[in-house]
Parts: sequence; structure tokens; C-alpha cells
Amino acid sequence: MRPLSRRIVLDTDPGIDDALAILLALASPEIELAGLSIVHGNCTLVEAVANGLSVLELGGGHHIPLFVGCDRPLLRPPTTAHDTHGQRGLGYAQLPPAQLQPAPEHAVDFIIRTALEAPGEVTLVAVGPLTNVALALRKEPRLAGALREIVIMGGALRADGNVTPRAEFNVYADPHAAQIVFSSGAPLVIMPWDITRLVRLHESEVNRLAQAGKPIGRFIADATRFYIEFHRRYFGYDGCAINDPAALALVFLPDLATYADVHVTVETCSPLTMGFTVADFMLSDGHQPNARAVVEFDTPRFLSLFVERMQMLEQRLYA
Repeated sequence: MRPLSRRIVLDTDPGIDDALAILLALASPEIELAGLSIVHGNCTLVEAVANGLSVLELGGGHHIPLFVGCDRPLLRPPTTAHDTHGQRGLGYAQLPPAQLQPAPEHAVDFIIRTALEAPGEVTLVAVGPLTNVALALRKEPRLAGALREIVIMGGALRADGNVTPRAEFNVYADPHAAQIVFSSGAPLVIMPWDITRLVRLHESEVNRLAQAGKPIGRFIADATRFYIEFHRRYFGYDGCAINDPAALALVFLPDLATYADVHVTVETCSPLTMGFTVADFMLSDGHQPNARAVVEFDTPRFLSLFVERMQMLEQRLYA
């Protein structure tokens, strides 16, 4: 029997680990992917749109619409992560230009429409800067109450940042948008860099996926080889953190994680700590929790699932 599926919108800035999250969504029968909403971040919006379309085609997602969103932060100049994700955002991987075309509707309007058409049923998984999400919440105040929840990959709650000593990239790229989301009243789950930096795909797993010589395995090997080199050079460890697939997995396997209630505020003024996610786990000064934060994660179980799902998707598409 096919399991009941959870309807999601994936707001993303593809991105190596974003691409892996898209593939995991396509490979997971527990998920009904309503569409991708694309935002600036790891690369330019034009590059992110092209990458998203190509990854959808690679993973057999020809029927999944892609919606173009915001190309810059709300107030700050744009920032990208080409040093982390490669010249076009997918490491050493070279996917052919997609035959698919973006949908005509703006990503912000797509998010609003999808949630309001099915109140309480749609989960928004946001794995890039939160510009699209913040604008959707501002444009339609009912959205915060209509979403089942927002699962966010972002923030450094109990660890140093990965782009500055205090800031994680997704929040740093648009801290004002992040603060809007954290103060929106929407039900939030946050998968922070503290946790995802330990969810590492290693060369052994990559080699298992690549050994069949099929397109998805080759893509993952070529993309993550760049990512692994970056992590070794800048963080000094083997493997690469696959942040976004880990966050996506919480939608259909929430018991992968242990959670704690927390109040999160984002620093938007200080040039020294811009994008710092101030996490009050003690709920001091009368603070009420505005998010559930992942504080522990079953990495071995998740990595086994991820590799298995990629192999199953490849067998289904390229047998």
C-alpha cells in the first residue's frame, strides 16, 4: 500500500545540496511535491532556475512546476556561494539545458495560492535564503495560519557560522527576511547548521552511488566532488554536509530528530554579527517559543535512507 503523502512546496536555491534535496523529494513516496519556488542564494537566480529545471529532468520530475522568485535580498546587496557550490552552482556536474520551462506565476504567489487552497495541509520546506517566504507572509497575512508548518534549513544556534563567525549562509544572505519569518507566528521547525554540518556524505557513499555508471549516480559524484574538496579545504574534514536533504527528510521522518522549543531572533543591524541567529533555549525574559529546533539527528539512519532512495530512483528511471 502506498503511504499517505505529505504535500510540500520546496523553496530552494539550487545549489549542490539543494539538488540532492530535490532528488530526495522525487524519490520519496511519502512526499507530494507541489512545486519548486526558486530564490537567489547559492548562485544567481538565473543559474538557480536553470539548475532546478535540469535536476527535475534528471530525476524524472517533468510534471513538477518550477516558479521563479526573488533575485535579491529585501534590503542588503546580493551574496552568492560560488566558492562553495561551483561556477554555476552544481560543482563539477554538467547537466544539459532543460527542455522544461518555468511556470509563469511568481514563486511568492504560488506559495500563497498553494497553501490557501488546502489550509493546514501544505508544508513549506525552505532551504535557501528566506526572501520568497518573507514576502509571501507579508503579502498574505493568512498564510502563517494556513501552512501546516515551515521547515527551515538555516541558522547557527549553538555553533559558529559557516560564512562569518556568527552567521550561517541562508540567514546571512537575507537576515531581514529571516527575522520576518521568525516573528510571523507560523509553526516553524529549524534544522540548523549546528546539526547539518555533522550530516556528511562521504566518498564511500558517493562511490556506491556512482558504481552503476548511471546518470543520477554520476551527477551526485561530479557535484559532490567539488563540495567535498571545499569542505576539506575550509573546514578540515572529510565528506560534505548535505544540509538540505536532511531538512527535507524531517517532513516524512520527523523521528530522525530530537527537538527543543526555542525563541529565535535574527540580528539585522550589527555589521559585526549580521545574520546571527540568537537562540534562547531558556526562554528568558518572558520569551515564548517561536520554533522547534533540531538538537539531535540520526545521521547513520538518514544516510542509509538517502543512498537507498537515490539507488531506487535511478533504478526506476534508468533500469
